[in-house]
Amino acid sequence: MDSRALAELLRVNETDRIELTISINKTDKFGEAICAFANDLSGDNVPGYLFIGANPDGTASGAQIDEALLRTLAHLRSDGNLLPQPAMNVQKHLLGGGEMAVVEVLPTDLPPMRYKGAVWVRVAATRRIANETEERRLSERRASRAKTWDAQPCERAGLADLMLDMFELTYRPHAVEPRIISENHRKIEDQLAALRFYDRRNDSPTHAGVLLFGQNPRMYIDGAYVQYVHYEGDGLASRVIMDREIGGDLLTVMRELDRLGEAIAGARPVSSGMADRIEFAYPPRALHEVFMNAVIHRDYGRSSPIRINRFVDRLEVISPGGLYGELSPTDFENDTAYRNPVLAEAAKVLGFVNRFGRGIALVREHMKKNGSSPPDFKPTSQHFLVIVPERQLQA
Repeated sequence: MDSRALAELLRVNETDRIELTISINKTDKFGEAICAFANDLSGDNVPGYLFIGANPDGTASGAQIDEALLRTLAHLRSDGNLLPQPAMNVQKHLLGGGEMAVVEVLPTDLPPMRYKGAVWVRVAATRRIANETEERRLSERRASRAKTWDAQPCERAGLADLMLDMFELTYRPHAVEPRIISENHRKIEDQLAALRFYDRRNDSPTHAGVLLFGQNPRMYIDGAYVQYVHYEGDGLASRVIMDREIGGDLLTVMRELDRLGEAIAGARPVSSGMADRIEFAYPPRALHEVFMNAVIHRDYGRSSPIRINRFVDRLEVISPGGLYGELSPTDFENDTAYRNPVLAEAAKVLGFVNRFGRGIALVREHMKKNGSSPPDFKPTSQHFLVIVPERQLQA
């Protein structure tokens, strides 16, 4: 963001791509503004700018823009209230005779974006919740912009292939603000499309819609399941103790993976002074993060399943598809790029993910707290391997 260009924007005052606010602590207001800019109702495909600490005439309000405020603004991208995640930049600038925080928001490729379950748009200098016509307009625009596989139509599938009661009773109440649901008179296809699960142009569910609500996802997506094998020894040549396949809709898969994690965690109470604590062969929270990341980030275009191999001394989780986008083996732990942003959003809505971009850090944290050896993350061009060492508990 160039200071001269920002100064020129301030002279224009508020438009559909510029908002000024004196407030420095109204997080909901900031989130709504970011959502509205990202939705780009006008379709100009240019960034929007939120100036924080700015008077209506474009001069600085005199607010102190500190690092805590900048961190709060940056945190809005990943805290899960804005879905899908926005592309945005946050910087401090000297403008209008003082300090301002500036949030630059790029138009989303997956409209409509929601903030806390509501779609916000900006019309001229006014920010408001979108009406049904505007939501449908944004949904239809997505068909020409969608770049990720999960947002693209699964053209062989139809509405009859989806479990609509699961969408209406299980998913929608968590994804959409209750007041909006109560006022909703749209067709079910439009409701699904507004959440990126249906493509109106092709009149078919998206791949994400099939994975989440499909009666039989594997009819259309060959590798949409998990293969769990428990070996007696330390290699693939060892005798198989148990072989299990986990399939079905993605909500069922994620629930079953959490049950699997609890079953193999191997909890044991350990005396420590005046109190007992619980130690695990495999800490369940670490397994949860590993399993959820495999489900969310895998390449579903490949016909192979996620493989979970349990050996005598370790667990290996192999997810089809290597690093996505611009991520490299040197920076993938500290950066994020979502191969399946719609699935990532769904996992957040359903409560399987708390924040975006924290999975690997949480795995390392919970392994360390448990006294386990550190996990090993090994991305290749074809798959992503995670090795979780077993902690040998004392008898």
